[in-house]
Amino acid sequence: MFWQETKPDENFVVPDDVVDVSFRISCRALPVDHAWSLSQAVCAALPWIPDEAGAGVHTIHVADSGNGWMRPEAADELLLLSKRTRLVVRIPRARCDEATTLTGQTLDVAGHPLRIEEATIKPLSVITTIFSRYVVSAAADDENAFLTAMVQEMNALGVRPKKMLCGIEKQLATPDGPIRARSLMVAELTQDESIALQRRGLGPRRHLGCGLFIPHKDIREVKQVLD
Repeated sequence: MFWQETKPDENFVVPDDVVDVSFRISCRALPVDHAWSLSQAVCAALPWIPDEAGAGVHTIHVADSGNGWMRPEAADELLLLSKRTRLVVRIPRARCDEATTLTGQTLDVAGHPLRIEEATIKPLSVITTIFSRYVVSAAADDENAFLTAMVQEMNALGVRPKKMLCGIEKQLATPDGPIRARSLMVAELTQDESIALQRRGLGPRRHLGCGLFIPHKDIREVKQVLD
């Protein structure tokens, strides 16, 4: 596969009304499927997140392998977190002061203590290939139907995707039953389109990390999206 990222326009100005707040954390491990528990813990401290346009809680991701360790797949198995692992919330910039009140708190995430340390505010990325680990859709059980639904949602935002790849259907556990989703990578966007998707996202459940897009810079991640 040949994959070359379009060079960003150095004069492009990134809107700063929506940002990512990245927190250093101290936490030994979390379940593979921790979206619900993490969301509940963060939203208990920041109860405005589920109803705030542009706000969401990224799930915590770790490398697929390292030092002989392979990332587990079963939902109840544990991800081993490193010192570089971060908790990231996407919020309107106007909420930054409220969000940083998380600093110093220890959250209970599925029985695992997660201490939140200092925060860094980061703008959205100008990278024009972006992906979301989970996008919720009623069409998630059929790849073609899912991609068609995504195109329709993006068109409503003024985004005209040229290249997309989606992963297999995955389910996130909640007390009300599983949520069906797929990962989605979108390539060859304009910078305006990339920012629009990062600001608005796709589908529901942002507070569970669904529909949130992040930059996709490494060709190795292409395989991860397809797995």
